[in-house]
Amino acid sequence: MGVAQVQNELSVYQSMAARFDTAAEKLKLDEGLKKYLRTPNREIIVHIPVLMDSGQLEVFDGFRVQHSIARGPAKGGIRYSPDVTLDEIRGLAAEMTWKCAVVNIPFGGAKGGIICDPNQLSLGELERITRRYTAEILDYIGPERDVPAPDMNTNEQTMAWIMDTYSMHVRHTVTASVTGKPLDLGGSRGRREATGRGCMIVCHEALKRFGRRIDTTRVIIQGFGNVGSQAARLMYEAGYKIIGVADVHGGIFNTHGLDIHALIDYVSEHKTVVGFPDGESIGNQEILEQDCDVLIPAATESVITSKNADRIKARILVEGANSPTTPPADDILFDRGVFVVPDILANAGGVTVSYFEWVQDRQGYFWPEVDVNERLKHIQVSAFNDVVRYGEKHNVNNRIAAYMLAIDRVSFSLKLRGIYA
Repeated sequence: MGVAQVQNELSVYQSMAARFDTAAEKLKLDEGLKKYLRTPNREIIVHIPVLMDSGQLEVFDGFRVQHSIARGPAKGGIRYSPDVTLDEIRGLAAEMTWKCAVVNIPFGGAKGGIICDPNQLSLGELERITRRYTAEILDYIGPERDVPAPDMNTNEQTMAWIMDTYSMHVRHTVTASVTGKPLDLGGSRGRREATGRGCMIVCHEALKRFGRRIDTTRVIIQGFGNVGSQAARLMYEAGYKIIGVADVHGGIFNTHGLDIHALIDYVSEHKTVVGFPDGESIGNQEILEQDCDVLIPAATESVITSKNADRIKARILVEGANSPTTPPADDILFDRGVFVVPDILANAGGVTVSYFEWVQDRQGYFWPEVDVNERLKHIQVSAFNDVVRYGEKHNVNNRIAAYMLAIDRVSFSLKLRGIYA
């Protein structure tokens, strides 16, 4: 495999485009409609001047890509990272369109990002960056236009700043302008656990297909941020045996199972799973290749590639992260009989409960957590069954089935609306 091929394999946008093309071809989409669906609705590039604590003026680059508004307002997270690129944001925005369509909620897709290293910034600097970024994209966001949410290195506090900045400009409080907010500012109960809970729900459904019991199912989770830690905790409490966990620094492995409650306490004190006494140390890439029944990559993109896909021993792969598997790896996994629950289905719990938060904010009435979780389960189970049936009907893997289902729904909405010209 040449350098260009490797780069394409690892590109989020190229991965999305390759899967889109395969699904669109199988759907026999009209060439013009195919071009329309591949093209983002809007790409915004902003340059953010910020006065640093030192008194020095710095300029940061930020992006917001709105891929589709065919089924409703654009929806998607905002990430802060030195590695943010427009190509990555473009690909993730399209993924959000398909993710919302797979679970059949009335949103389109968007994504945002700022090129910065939040670990090197003070809380005041982060607030100033966030508020100026919000002000720069203000004309393009809002509860009826584009609803941001937290993503990599952003959180409830970031969303509170965005909501406040938006509200100050329009001169009244608009809680529905963002999701993933603190409860006291219009957040939804169950939102923090939603993505991890969604991973557990689809894992339950996958086990049913294979006639497996939860208490004999061994799970490895790569990533111990919000998604990975919540999935680990919820699955541990449900009776799964969590035998391996890794974060950016390394991993911990125990074939007899880890005490996840003790591990969470350890991580809150040490900021890493490395050194946890009840297990053996293991590399965060090596852990992907260990023998287990369920593997949940919940860290970052492109960790399962053509280089290591043939060494994955899990029977079921549940994608907690966005785009953790590259298209060439998909083919290898499918040929080896690995049952993949793709990211646009597996980790859609977050955007689903974000939708619930948006609905609650707009109606000014908030639901008990038990109702949030029950409604999430209903949507995730329905979407899982829709995808699996679609795959069986068209004889494709679950990823292409999810894309086909999503593209079918978005294209149907576009045909009904027509093209405004």
